[in-house]
Amino acid sequence: MIIEGFEKPSAIQQRGIVPFCKGLDVIQQAQSGTGKTATFCSGILQQLDYGLLECQALVLAPTRELAQQIEKVMRALGDYLGVKVHACVGGTSVREDQRILSSGVHVVVGTPGRVYDMLRRQSLRPDCIKMFVLDEADEMLSRGFKDQ
Repeated sequence: MIIEGFEKPSAIQQRGIVPFCKGLDVIQQAQSGTGKTATFCSGILQQLDYGLLECQALVLAPTRELAQQIEKVMRALGDYLGVKVHACVGGTSVREDQRILSSGVHVVVGTPGRVYDMLRRQSLRPDCIKMFVLDEADEMLSRGFKDQ
């Protein structure tokens, strides 16, 4: 697979993709740039039921920029699979988020504040979510997102 420079899996990808694809809980810790994002994106893409246009995976990231970067990786890796992914982040239109979510997505990537808002408004329904990823969990906890 050669997509955006992906040629050979990194060490963390070699260890993480298979357990994630099997539906096991995975905790990854590694330096930036080692392929953690591609690992969990690949795992999510393998586990999705593409015939079910409901949110099946939720990825939380501490910043808008990181959430949008994850969305980009998910789209690139899932381009030929027909994955529908949306980033729910602050600084964007709430109504547009609601419109896209109501039309159906497989994966939501977002920041805690906006995702919480979409859940509270019942625009994002958790009923079919079977995968949950906390990217940079230590960063989110240190920023005070515990309540959301």
